[in-house]
Formats: sequence, structure tokens, C-alpha cells
Amino acid sequence: MSARTRDAVFDAGALERLARVARFEPGLLVEDFAAPGAREALAAAEVLLTGWGCPPLDEAALARMPRLRLVAHAAGTVKQHVTDAVWRRGVLVSTAAAANALPVAEYTVAAVLLSNKRVLDTAGAFRRARGDIGAFEALAGAGNYRRTVGVVGASRVGRRVLELLRPYDLRLLLHDPYLDPAAAAGLGAEWAGLDHLCRASDVVSIHAPELPATRHLFDAARLALLRDGATLVNTARGSLVDTAALTAELVAGRLHAVLDVTDPEPLPADSPLWDLPNVLLTPHVAGSLGTELTRLADTATAEIERFARGLPLAHPVRAEDLDRSA
Repeated sequence: MSARTRDAVFDAGALERLARVARFEPGLLVEDFAAPGAREALAAAEVLLTGWGCPPLDEAALARMPRLRLVAHAAGTVKQHVTDAVWRRGVLVSTAAAANALPVAEYTVAAVLLSNKRVLDTAGAFRRARGDIGAFEALAGAGNYRRTVGVVGASRVGRRVLELLRPYDLRLLLHDPYLDPAAAAGLGAEWAGLDHLCRASDVVSIHAPELPATRHLFDAARLALLRDGATLVNTARGSLVDTAALTAELVAGRLHAVLDVTDPEPLPADSPLWDLPNVLLTPHVAGSLGTELTRLADTATAEIERFARGLPLAHPVRAEDLDRSA
């Protein structure tokens, strides 16, 4: 992993917990598998603890790790560094994606509830008025009671979002091509086709993986299906939304958006989305930050402990699932 990742994710307490389950050199950080100083440690390594900034584990890298049996990733997706060579070798792979999904879901729920209360509009009007804005009249259509929220993707995050929204007086719609209505009902939602979900929802939240098939899933035609005043929340990947088409809708003022990810990321400095009052832009912060990063370290450490005890991994990654997951 990168030095920045290590310093952010593995504080002193996390390193102490790791030391109780594995032999490792706290001062050793590998950012280049070909680095001379890493050769001896890699040759002896049975477990590779990875994070953001890990270089690809290709054939050349694996040749330096003949004893490697587990890659424990203290972050989400492993697609950037786990290559086909890892699967051919039979190395086990684990991810902390489930731990990283929790803050993303919490961010999403906050975005949904605040969007239905029209917080962006209200705060702007209040700032301009410096006094009473006639909230009953100005916000007659706002609120969360009996609103419809559409969740796109029954991913780890999508499922957690549904779970967290269940106590509220909301109608929950779910679209996922791999689920049927019975499975959606088991998650507390109504299954819906994507176009119907867009037409029916007050807030649409995207939790689908970044795949060739999902690029511009929300193009101009699909965005046009969203009802006037609806909010689009994207905490997944920017490529799932056609940025130009969404910009046109937002500049026109027809839609609202909460965007933690964009395409490109970050947006160009001259993008109108930076200054629109109906857009909330955040710099890819819905995932783990601050104290939440320790959860990633603890999840990876727990996986290493399970492996050392001969127990099945709690969060395994399987090669056959990567074509439909993040």
C-alpha cells in the first residue's frame, strides 16, 4: 500500500492488534514489489496486507512471493491489484469492502433525508433572506413522509441503505437485474424496472458497480424520466452517469443532485456544477474517513486471524463474482 494509506488506516492501536495475530515488521512498507529492500520479506510472506496504492500482483510480483497464500485487502475493490495470476496461483483474497460500505450507506441515508427536506434550497433561501422565508408555503412539497426512494443496485452499500431506511415512512423501490421481486421484498423493498423506478422516485440513489454494461446507465434519456424536482444521489462511480446530460438537467434547474463521485473526478474548474444551488458536490468522501478507517484495518486483521486459525474467511473475494461487482 502507499505510505499515505498506511499512516491513515493503521494507527498505533491497529498495529498492536495486527501484531497479536501475525509476525510482521512495522517499519516495512512495500510500494514496489521489485524494490531490493523488500526482497527478503516478500520471499517469506504468507500473507500480503494491502490497501489503496497497492501495485498490480502480476506474475513477476508473485514470483517474488513463493509462499503467498492470502491477500487481505484493507479497503474495497481489489480489481486494481488482484490480477488473473493471483487466481491461477490459488491465493485466497479477502476484502474490507463490507466495512467500507457502512459509512457510504450512512452518507447516502443522510443525503436522502436532507434532500427530501430540501435542505439545500432552504439554506440558500434563508441565507439570502436573513430572516423568515415563509417555510410552510415555500416548502409545501418537502418532507420525508410517504416519499419514494429508488435504490439502484443491491450491492453491499445498497442493501445497507435499504436496511437503514426501513424505519422511516418511505416507499422503497429497488432495481437490480440479479434479483427478483421476492428477493427484493426480503430486503424490505419493491422490485422495479429501472425506468419505472426513475419515474416513480423522489430520490434515486445509485449503488451499482462500475462495469462496461453500467457506463452511462443514467444517460440523457433515463435522466429525462426523473420527475421534476427529483434528486439524484451518486456515491458509486461517476461513470455510471452521463455528466454532460446531468449537467444540462441541473443547469435547467429541473433536478437536484448530491454527487460524491463524478466523471471526471474532480470536475473541471469551469464546470457549472461547482456553483449551482441545486447541487451538493463532495470530494469522494462518502467512504471511510477519519475514525472509520480503523474499521478497515480491524476487518483485515480479523481476516488474517481467521486464516491463521484455519477458519473460512468472513469476506472472501471470488474471481467469478468480479464481473458483476465493484
